[in-house]
Amino acid sequence: MRLRTGLSLALTLLALLAAPGTAPAQAQTQTWPSRNVRVIVPFPAGGVADIGARLVSQKLADALGQPMVIENRAGASGTLGVDAATKSPPDGYTILMTTGDFITVPSLLPATTYDPYKDLIPVTRIAVAPLLLLTHPNSGLASVKDLIAKAKAEPGKVAFGSPGHGTINQIAAEWLALEAGIKLLHVPYRGGAAMSNGLAAGDTALGVTTQSSVQGMIDAGKIKVLSILSRERPSFLRDWPTMTDSGLNVDAGLNIGVYLPAGTPAAIVARLDAEVLKALQDDGLRKRFADLGMDVTPVSQGALAERIRNEAARYKRVIEQTGVKLN
Repeated sequence: MRLRTGLSLALTLLALLAAPGTAPAQAQTQTWPSRNVRVIVPFPAGGVADIGARLVSQKLADALGQPMVIENRAGASGTLGVDAATKSPPDGYTILMTTGDFITVPSLLPATTYDPYKDLIPVTRIAVAPLLLLTHPNSGLASVKDLIAKAKAEPGKVAFGSPGHGTINQIAAEWLALEAGIKLLHVPYRGGAAMSNGLAAGDTALGVTTQSSVQGMIDAGKIKVLSILSRERPSFLRDWPTMTDSGLNVDAGLNIGVYLPAGTPAAIVARLDAEVLKALQDDGLRKRFADLGMDVTPVSQGALAERIRNEAARYKRVIEQTGVKLN
């Protein structure tokens, strides 16, 4: 009996020595979260990524029993905040919530010290903010068909505004032009607000941005929507045509997602994914997203990683064929 007890104890000690840190790591996972969780949003307050992060974080705080502290770390096309997230301890106490630009168009972003495919774990896509193709009421354009006809008659003279060089907004418009066989003139602005104001003033014939950025101007009749720049129409956008309606294979939008630093324990990744998915089942939350022009379309972990890579390939094709550059 003593021999067996001694042997059992020895085997237990050997197992612990062979896997140092296993017990503390398991304990940490089981008690997560036991303190505040930092949520990095790499853009200023008020944008679609920030709004989405705040809506979901409120639900997560209730579900997890710990405060979710939003930290807006804007700069360098969103890469400053992403960089901070990748360099944070992979313990579940730093979460990144952002749009997918930094991952889908890495060739356009400033030089970074991280690899988004290796240094981050895609957890859950929260929602998609469709991009809208907008025009000035006096542009003479009533449809995408009108736009194509005008652009073919005046190659390179029909101008569209975007929040800046290399943004998803610009790529979406260039994608449309590529599919339609036309040439548009890009006018980059310093941010979405400046672009929207320029469009409302008639400085450009077209503009590309999200619904939440311009709903007030749409309601006031200062600008109007020509089309949604995606193949499918969200349920809350019934009146505006899609790219499919115009016969164009364009599908662009801002994907708002949740990410964790690489190395975060799988149990924490799974728990966070499950809690986000549960939060997104709330009808009230979904309506708030819809009211802000965002379509709640959850996608989890492996499926999200695959979707990101597929989108990156599509954007890369547009970038290479149109010559889009960051600056």
